[in-house]
Amino acid sequence: MIHGIIDIGSNTVRMAIYDIAGEKIDFLMKKKHLVGLAAYLENNVMTKAGIDKVCEVLFEFRSFLEIFHISQVTAFTTAALRNCRNSREAVEEIIRRTGIDIEIISGDKEAEYDFIGATRNIAEKDGVLADIGGASTELVAFREGKIISKVSLPMGSLDFRTKYASSVLPNAFEVGLMREKAAHILSTAAEFAGISCRGLVGIGGTFKGTCALYNAMYNQDRKNLSIEAASLEEIIRHFSSLEEIRHEDAVLLMKQVPDRIHTIIPGMVIADVLVKKFGCEKITYSDSGVREGFIYSHLV
Repeated sequence: MIHGIIDIGSNTVRMAIYDIAGEKIDFLMKKKHLVGLAAYLENNVMTKAGIDKVCEVLFEFRSFLEIFHISQVTAFTTAALRNCRNSREAVEEIIRRTGIDIEIISGDKEAEYDFIGATRNIAEKDGVLADIGGASTELVAFREGKIISKVSLPMGSLDFRTKYASSVLPNAFEVGLMREKAAHILSTAAEFAGISCRGLVGIGGTFKGTCALYNAMYNQDRKNLSIEAASLEEIIRHFSSLEEIRHEDAVLLMKQVPDRIHTIIPGMVIADVLVKKFGCEKITYSDSGVREGFIYSHLV
């Protein structure tokens, strides 16, 4: 059975197509649009422009699904539409206009799907999993392959970029503000106060982009998925100390993180606060996350 999974996130709106036969899941393709939905919030209300943008992308996805006669479709939305004051009204309008049913998944459920999806293809049985999105960060602490704590925190790469950065790349002062805010928000997660681990499992675009930058800057194989945690602070310091973007840095960013140039450093700041808090020595990037977790939970 061919199944489409649409994930309406704060940074991107993605549609992934899978061929599912019993317990076998075959990923076929992915389409995505960088919408930056979190930037369409005004006083925590999703604007008409934001709703229009989501509808525009979903109309394109629906056309693709119809061409290939894909009738099995699941769509869900996370932080940007989940946390806004007009969440229900905005989602209902998008459903009415596009004909695509959309489920608002809670932060707790998103963290659970993240864990289920990400840990099926990694060796670590103990640690902390982090999914840094555009407007929220999901954390899952696990021991012996089981969840012991999970939380969704109101901080994300696009959210921090919008609130604190005055240019494409934040300067050192702005990075400091982001660090303070991230540390404060993390301190409110009482269930994670005593958590420590050597390894952080990272999923989502921030960690994918960080891995690409790390491999390029530290001469690692481009397929490497392991990041030395100490390198985060070095990379952040490098890009936040620039008075203007140099040619070599512009080329590096455009080649490695073309879709996330404006959010990669804010996302890395959150990641660096996390690894310092938990005492992590390394980060392992996993390409599977909430969509795969949903599949394993509901469709397999």
